[in-house]
Amino acid sequence: MKPRDDRPLVALTMGDVAGIGPEVIARAWGDSPLRALARPFVVGSRAVMERALACVGGGATVQEIKQPEDAEPSPRVIPCLEATELDVADVPHGHVDPRAGRAAYDFVITAIDLALQRRVDAVTTLPLNKEALRAGGIVHPGHTEILAERCGVSRHAMMLYIGPPAGAGSSGLGVVHVTLHVPLRRVFDLLTGEAIEAKIHLADQALRPLIGGRAPRVAVGALNPHAGEGGLFGDEEIRIIAPAVARAQAAGVDVTGPIASDTLFGRALSGEFDAVVAMYHDQGHIALKTIGFDRAVNITLGLPIVRTSVAHGTAYDIAWKGRAETSSLIESVRVAARIVSGRRQLGLPVGAS
Repeated sequence: MKPRDDRPLVALTMGDVAGIGPEVIARAWGDSPLRALARPFVVGSRAVMERALACVGGGATVQEIKQPEDAEPSPRVIPCLEATELDVADVPHGHVDPRAGRAAYDFVITAIDLALQRRVDAVTTLPLNKEALRAGGIVHPGHTEILAERCGVSRHAMMLYIGPPAGAGSSGLGVVHVTLHVPLRRVFDLLTGEAIEAKIHLADQALRPLIGGRAPRVAVGALNPHAGEGGLFGDEEIRIIAPAVARAQAAGVDVTGPIASDTLFGRALSGEFDAVVAMYHDQGHIALKTIGFDRAVNITLGLPIVRTSVAHGTAYDIAWKGRAETSSLIESVRVAARIVSGRRQLGLPVGAS
């Protein structure tokens, strides 16, 4: 009898085939950490995957599989589940193409459905391009919105996460965003106490599998300079943010705020907090990507499945030139495996295992 393999089965979606996603997978496949952490397989296009291997000079071969249960990844074999009816083999590199946008959507939907069916443990996504999505007839602006609709959830969030260095005792740092892919002028209209409170609870729940099950220490960022300076620079902290924090505290969450952004991340990096709730996209992204761009991972919260993603884009300018960096993908798989392991320890449902 074949021995049980407890490594999580992780579906890697190829992303936009005109970008660096296929190349990143091809290069990362030669790194033993990717396979040591999990049992990965590709959801995408076999023809594109073969071109990516030729681009980076990889020694593996691509094996087309019909179902995830057939995936047997090895240093020499990349299992690939064909996941679109479109012919994307000749999509030009480094340019917006409607076929690439639609195919990237098909890849993600296939992986989501496998995870919902508990046939895979986690989904790790490579980048897609928002313009290509729109050109391909997809109205969603990005992965987060596609995942939320397909999974049927209304309360969700994206967390940008940097794990601790190997061997370190810290828990890393996650940043959850109250608003995400919206123009900055709309942030003030979209910020509500209910939305902030919901993100605090999502942060509290999401970090537990990553930090051994204990209650995370959550900090909530202010919106205005100096946290509004008592209303002098804006009163959103007084009217909206502080009451939401108080309600979450009353519900038992270890949460503090609102805290001025110019001091918040320094305190978080010193180990005072495990998670930060940011009010808008760049408030969280700039800080964490400055700290460790190559180690940053996106995690979608509030889903019934485990999903992580690289924190970089399609990088059309360097795509298919053999220059793609692999560290974010490896970290994404590492974090996915940690979440799956943590959920198993907490008795929470996981996929194929």
